[in-house]
Amino acid sequence: MGAMQGVPEQFEATQDNAEFRHPAHRPGVELYRAHIVRHSFEPHAHEAYGLGAIESGAERFRYAGSEQYAGAGSLLLMNPEALHTGRAETEEGWRYRMIYLDREVLEQVTGDAGWSFDQAVRHDAARAAQVGQRLQALWYCDTPLAFDSLLAELIDLVRPDARVARQARQEARPRFSEVTDFLRANLDRSLRLDDLAQVAGLSPFHFLRQFRAQHHVTPQQMLMAYRMHDAKRRQAAGEAAAQVAAATGMVDQAHLTHSFARRYGVTPGRYQRQVRG
Repeated sequence: MGAMQGVPEQFEATQDNAEFRHPAHRPGVELYRAHIVRHSFEPHAHEAYGLGAIESGAERFRYAGSEQYAGAGSLLLMNPEALHTGRAETEEGWRYRMIYLDREVLEQVTGDAGWSFDQAVRHDAARAAQVGQRLQALWYCDTPLAFDSLLAELIDLVRPDARVARQARQEARPRFSEVTDFLRANLDRSLRLDDLAQVAGLSPFHFLRQFRAQHHVTPQQMLMAYRMHDAKRRQAAGEAAAQVAAATGMVDQAHLTHSFARRYGVTPGRYQRQVRG
């Protein structure tokens, strides 16, 4: 992916700031978040699809020859190489998150070719909030399998607004018992999408699409369900929290506590005290 055009090395106004992040395991993906108050972006283009959401404030920009307005709760859906500008429409500027995806990445994830968006701005507060949540989670995600699963979920959210030149063929769904067995046997490992795809004998994103179609969850969601079930069993047996966290692939005890409470409504320690009397 080429350098981000249109964004200066340093903004003149202290209120303006922008940050970028590249996931190490997934070339062709760039994450971006910014709060722009004073800066006006000169006409520029990206070689990638730009998908994002306005979190607060509003911007006005010229895109493909027409004036556009995007306020809080708007989706941003930009095609590669489409010239556009950008400036604040409100005194407080606008805060937004974006992801830039190379054509090849978008086609690999979806299996569809020739994506395009007819409208650069779609006012849909509910979906914009969901896109913003996924983008925030992607920004902080350092687990490759979780990142790729979130990426697929985010693209699903904007799919209704896209036109594709060629859709992927519908194929018979394979059985994934070997994959689920592999997940159960490797709860303490940091797994990659490529690892699971190899077990299934499929390309990574083809596997992800087929797995989601069959199980209605991502491999990461299923892995976390298995991890928490095992953590529950270990807590009931009286194992120490640090030992449980390590055995179930959690970053630390805080990660275990957060994940456990989100699924069962109590902390691991409280659960252990309750069941062990």
